[in-house]
Amino acid sequence: MDDEQRDPGELPALEERSDAWLVGRARELLAVIQVSPAAERLRHTNEVDRLLAEAQHRGEPRMVAQLLRSAVAVRVVNNDMADSAEPLLDELLAHTRRHGLVVLQADAHALRGRRLLLAGAEDAALTEAAVALAMLDEDITPDMLLGGRNWDMIMAGTLMDIGTVLTELGVYEVADQVMTRANKCIRASAGPHLISVHLINRARLLVGWGLRLERIGEDERAAERFATAAAIAVAVEAPFRESLFPRDPSLLAADQNPVIGSALALAHPSGAHINRLQRLSASMRYPRELVIVAIALARCLEHEGRDDEAVDVLGEARSRMYHEAAEPTLRLCLIREYARLSGASGSERTIGALEHYATELEAQLWDMRESRIATLNTRREHERLSRMHGAIALQALQDPLTGLPNRRALDERLDVLASAPANHPLAVALVDLDGFKGVNDRMSHAEGDDVLRVVASTLRDALRGSDMVARYGGDEFIVLLPGAPLSAAEAALRRALSAIAGLPHDLSHGVTLSIGVVSLRPQETAVRALARADAAMYQAKRGGGNDIVAVPSGADGDGAAEEDKSDDEAAGGARLDPAWVLPETT
Repeated sequence: MDDEQRDPGELPALEERSDAWLVGRARELLAVIQVSPAAERLRHTNEVDRLLAEAQHRGEPRMVAQLLRSAVAVRVVNNDMADSAEPLLDELLAHTRRHGLVVLQADAHALRGRRLLLAGAEDAALTEAAVALAMLDEDITPDMLLGGRNWDMIMAGTLMDIGTVLTELGVYEVADQVMTRANKCIRASAGPHLISVHLINRARLLVGWGLRLERIGEDERAAERFATAAAIAVAVEAPFRESLFPRDPSLLAADQNPVIGSALALAHPSGAHINRLQRLSASMRYPRELVIVAIALARCLEHEGRDDEAVDVLGEARSRMYHEAAEPTLRLCLIREYARLSGASGSERTIGALEHYATELEAQLWDMRESRIATLNTRREHERLSRMHGAIALQALQDPLTGLPNRRALDERLDVLASAPANHPLAVALVDLDGFKGVNDRMSHAEGDDVLRVVASTLRDALRGSDMVARYGGDEFIVLLPGAPLSAAEAALRRALSAIAGLPHDLSHGVTLSIGVVSLRPQETAVRALARADAAMYQAKRGGGNDIVAVPSGADGDGAAEEDKSDDEAAGGARLDPAWVLPETT
């Protein structure tokens, strides 16, 4: 059944959809929800949650991260549902951290910043923006498993989310730099919708910047910002017609989007914009849009000599903004505009004194803005140095080829797991690659390294977040599965075995896994448990490989394995060194 023919209340057959469709549908819903009435917003949010549940059922980490991001974003743009974003934000941060998805992790911090701004927590939002920027300051290698175009779109979306936080904080100079960086990603790969989103965000940045410059008497610089925003408003018309935003094809973008309509009016206030802005004002949902449209409309009314109407427009907007914690910079612009048009009672001397006081106050606020920029840069550098220090510490516990924990990290983790009763039963598995030596012999060691990286990533993704996959050395891996009975551990490892066997040949070059898994016995040493797992792995190899042998605690098949082990070593194969628990030398 086509989507157009489906009843709106009927659930799509998500299991029949591709991964790309799930991600694309979530993006579409995010665009739609921003202009939908309350009842439809709830329905669209529920659909995004269903998409997320399907992605989690499939388990592909990158797809799950993108759907988690969408589930957070649809709540953050909706003030009524912002509180429900918190647990999803925690989940998104944990998921992206666990899978090393740095760009989407940075986006999670940016989205948390937007969530904090809705609650009026500006300083905390500034810190989240600093953390996100510091993460993107790193030398990030594009994730080719996402595809080049999708990678650019994710990077652009993250930068725009950071830019939005900085814009709302009034840190316009840094926001402008971030938006310019986003533009480079968009220029390379984006479609009409992302281009539209970027241009609208950039116009909003410039309008807010211009209004702020006016407050310190920088009218010429403000006019430059308004002129650039108006030029962007003209440029957005073409991509907007093909964007995902719900729209009337017979109307211009300026008639449908409040930021675009206001940008044109602020650059050239006149009566020609009044009807358009009045229609836009009647459909306002967000504080930032309300303020921008009210100021633009008031200026057009003032241009036509309709000052009383202009004051009424600003007064109504001021009343609606009274209890809003968000957008303090724009709210002050609104109050200033209202005061300017309202006049003041009292003598000329009193009015002059009040104007002087306002000028001095604005100067201090501008200095505070510069202090905020300095604070942002300080926190950004602190986070960058902290991450660098953490990366150096991590290197001592990480295998440089695969990114998995190394033997030293395995040693520490196994000690912790074995000593804590809550982690028992504890399954210990030894994984060896079948046919890996042939890859090195037939092709090259560089090709062999690529195979090891692919196997390591697939093995890691196939298991639980609490399981540990470590590289012992060569083509051997060790897996620790805390809290897993032997049968459950075998089932989990069999999923990993199937995942490796199902890899495209150009990635795996035909290698498979032989796995031996045991359950740690009471008072058993790590060396002994690994020796038993090693013996079980040999049984799997002897049976032809691409298999798992699980040895119950009461069984002991070490003797037969020792004979095979000696034969393998005589043939030049490297085997597990019982001294693995000793610290590595460097």
